[in-house]
This record gives sequence, structure tokens and C-alpha cells, in this order.
Amino acid sequence: MAQHTTEPLIGLPACVRQIGIHPFHVVGEKYITAVAAGAGGLPMLLPALGEGLDRRALLRRVDGLLFTGSPSNVAPALYGGPDSAAGTAHDPQRDATTLPLIRAAIEHAVPMLCICRGIQELNVALGGTLHQCLHEVPGLLDHREDKTQPRDVQYGPAHGLSLEPGGALAALWPAREVRVNSLHSQGIDRLADGLAVEARAPDGVVEAVRATAAAGFALGIQWHPEWQVTDNPFSMAIFAAFGEAARARAAGRMISRQAQPGARA
Repeated sequence: MAQHTTEPLIGLPACVRQIGIHPFHVVGEKYITAVAAGAGGLPMLLPALGEGLDRRALLRRVDGLLFTGSPSNVAPALYGGPDSAAGTAHDPQRDATTLPLIRAAIEHAVPMLCICRGIQELNVALGGTLHQCLHEVPGLLDHREDKTQPRDVQYGPAHGLSLEPGGALAALWPAREVRVNSLHSQGIDRLADGLAVEARAPDGVVEAVRATAAAGFALGIQWHPEWQVTDNPFSMAIFAAFGEAARARAAGRMISRQAQPGARA
């Protein structure tokens, strides 16, 4: 039988942005680069079609999903939160796409990595809630970046991170403590029942989670490991594990196709 090696196909749901007079479906370049260089995958941008997206058909074709960060926030009505402050960016088309897609990905054992807005979507999709302004909660740190600083400074290490013993992240990294960047105002408030904590910031804010009902790789991460991924060994370990899970799914799908009657070797 012929040997087949291929990059796993990894879908990245898009945000909707108004550019000029037209809406565009967009994904940040750093996420695309991290999928290709960190996970060894083939990035595929997925339009935010909401109910117009055939999730089952999509999940039969992709080997993994990366839910990215975004300037927009999950609409608070979706988790019973108070109205957002004036000027807060929202993206209802993305919400309508990602939340049901996350639930479907868990059901169909599709590997997924959820970053920043992505971890918040994961928590909301499974019934959790969010703090809209962590810096206004007594006892919590200000997790926002200083937007007056150059981009490299904004994405530089900002605080320590404690990995939960016995977790998936702890299995990837030998040290219990690691420093990460911090560029978010929102964060997990009530943790969804289907999630287990993987890491916390020094103030106790949940920084990483694992979907316990998922059959395979399903992590949510609040910081930004995609930033200059190849320069950060911890980030590379995360993306490499995600890529390996996606490759395993791709190999399984290839074997399944070859086993079908009439398949060509």
C-alpha cells in the first residue's frame, strides 16, 4: 500500500471586520503562522457563517481547529452577564459560529486549541461565565497590555503561571512555573462543568483549561502562545502537541478512506 504523508488540515474560524464600506472575514497572521510553523499544519480560514456553516460536513474534513484571540468579546447575553461597557467590540457572527462549533468538535473528537477569546468561547459554550473587566475585580491583577508600548513589549512576559500537577500542560513542560504574556481584559469567572483547570495566574485567574469530555486534545489558553511561536520552547511544546493530535486524526481518516470499498492504494 502506498504511504501517504500530508500536513493536517487545521481550520481557523474568522472574525468579521468592517474595512471601508464592506465586511471582511479575517484571521490574524500570527495564528496562521503558528499553525504552519508550530503545529506543522495546513491553515484553512473558516468564514463566520453561523447557522449557515455545515458543522458536520466541516468536521468530517478538518483534522483540528484553532479558535483565535480577537479585539471583540463574547456577547454577555450568551452567558447571562450584564451589558458591556459602551464601546466594547462584539462579533455576533463569530459567536454564532464558534460556540456551536466548539460543542460539535468535542462531540466528534476533533482536536482543538482555543486561545484568548477562544478559551472564553470554550467556557461559555459549555455553560460557564466571564468577568468582563478583570482589573475591576478586587484582588485581581490588571491583565491588560500597555497599548502605548511597542508590539514586542506588549507581547513580552508579564506574569508567572502555575501549571496544575497531573494536567496536560504539566505533561508537556518539566517546570511547574513558567512566565507568559498577558493581553486580555476579560477572563473566566465561573468555570464550566465540562472543564478542568490546567494553569492559573498568580492572582488565581484561570489561564488554561482542558475539556474533560473530549476524547483527545482540547485545550483553552488565555495568554498568546502563537506570538513568535518558534522562539518560545513552551509555546512550541503546546503547538507541537496540537499538531501531533491533528496528524493522528489525519492518519486515522486516511486509513478509514483506504478501507472503504473501491479505494485506491
